[in-house]
Amino acid sequence: MNSLFAEYAPLFANGVWVTLQLTFISSFIGLVFALPLAFAALSRNPLISTPVASFSYFFRGTPLLIQIYLLYYGLGQFSAELRQIPWLWNIVKQPYWCAIIAFSMNTCAYTIEIFKGSFKNTPKGEIEAAIAMGMSKWQIFYRVIFPSGFRRALPAYSNEVIFMLHGTAQVFVIALTNLDILGVANRMKNVTFLQFTPYLIAACLYLAITFLLIFIFKKCEKRWLSYLQPTN
Repeated sequence: MNSLFAEYAPLFANGVWVTLQLTFISSFIGLVFALPLAFAALSRNPLISTPVASFSYFFRGTPLLIQIYLLYYGLGQFSAELRQIPWLWNIVKQPYWCAIIAFSMNTCAYTIEIFKGSFKNTPKGEIEAAIAMGMSKWQIFYRVIFPSGFRRALPAYSNEVIFMLHGTAQVFVIALTNLDILGVANRMKNVTFLQFTPYLIAACLYLAITFLLIFIFKKCEKRWLSYLQPTN
């Protein structure tokens, strides 16, 4: 048994690395796009808010697994057309980048709603104080609404990052089967015929990463939301 663990330890270590890449790259891309889109979703102009709402509704209303299928296998049906755009074809033909794109769009949709609600619920007193100081609408947003809303959205956003971590396990449907944590567990099961041990190892690894993320976000919340704590 010790030799078995020694043999698969490097594979699981690589699986953890791939899973972390998928989680953090997707979460970062999703966050970068979600912040301006959340602001756009609050616009009173339907030409601006409706496309954002439609994007969010679609990706929150359909399973992540189907989105991966549509992106990886669906776009493959248009390979002849996509080959006419070499840089795009070089991206969509690779399962790794297809997974990144699918995960990024999925987490972006959920993150839009998180920050949309947080921005919308900014205390009126903060906005009124900014207006009284003569700030423009743009200054009010990036000096008051954005920092205040970002801090208050942090607890909900931390859950979304953890959901994204667990969602990365769905890359088993494409050619990343042997690279992420679950893929290595499947490979170990198929080779050793062990049915319980590989998935127990995978579960422990996901649990360890989850605890690490919770610890990091709790530290951030304690630092950035300290002004909301009651004073003695």
